[in-house]
Amino acid sequence: MSARTRRMVLRAVAALGMAGAGLRHARATDAAIAHGDPLQSPQWAWIHKELLQMAPVVFDSRVKVTGPAFAEDPMRVPIAFDASALGEVDRIVVAVDRNPIREVLVFEPMQARPSLSFRFKLEQASPVRVAARTRDGTWHVGSVLVDAGGGGCTMPGATRRDGSWSRTLNRVESRVFPGFNGAGARVRLRVMHPMDTGLAAGIPAFFIETLVLADAARQPLLRLTLHEPVAENPIFSFDLRDAVAPGMTVAGRDNNGNRIAARVSP
Repeated sequence: MSARTRRMVLRAVAALGMAGAGLRHARATDAAIAHGDPLQSPQWAWIHKELLQMAPVVFDSRVKVTGPAFAEDPMRVPIAFDASALGEVDRIVVAVDRNPIREVLVFEPMQARPSLSFRFKLEQASPVRVAARTRDGTWHVGSVLVDAGGGGCTMPGATRRDGSWSRTLNRVESRVFPGFNGAGARVRLRVMHPMDTGLAAGIPAFFIETLVLADAARQPLLRLTLHEPVAENPIFSFDLRDAVAPGMTVAGRDNNGNRIAARVSP
């Protein structure tokens, strides 16, 4: 073997060694991230990187997440969370590890308690994550494992199948109830929308992007950023810190530019 050939072989071996070391390091990093996950999900590393921007994370039992052990209807899986025990929370991200579209919604509570109940679509058995960010920039993560028969993200909704969605599109229904422990008010909003994921054959993605609840002076009380896995004709229940005053409104838009606007009556 010539000296030149020997050098080429040595460089190739060194390059393979560096590549292998890099791969081992990446695997070790992913394993370290997943190690803290009580549900040991390989997809947690993606959620931490893409949705939480690798910010500090604590798996925290104070973030209460409630869901069914088995989703009887994978297109309408009920979920509720409450992060009130953390104190001040400015942002909450809900994600589903094994959904084809993992991000479900972002909730900015503002003048509401950091708690919410709603329904979402579930493609297969998966951990469901609720990450609440406190003022110091730390994400506190609660999780629940929901089993399912599957297919919730890839089937058309009922109003899409029967064609009724166009007659009710973006209609808002609201109800107000006594607040948590007698303080403030509990509000339930229903917005009529097919919330298509774009994963059912021949049906493009069509979903609500934002909803903002505001007071009479148009100051926001809470904000929701929604994604495709939120269930058809979504219903949201939340608790305001103060009573519902006259002039409260909800406004938003979907990804086709259609507007949502309605009053919330006390």
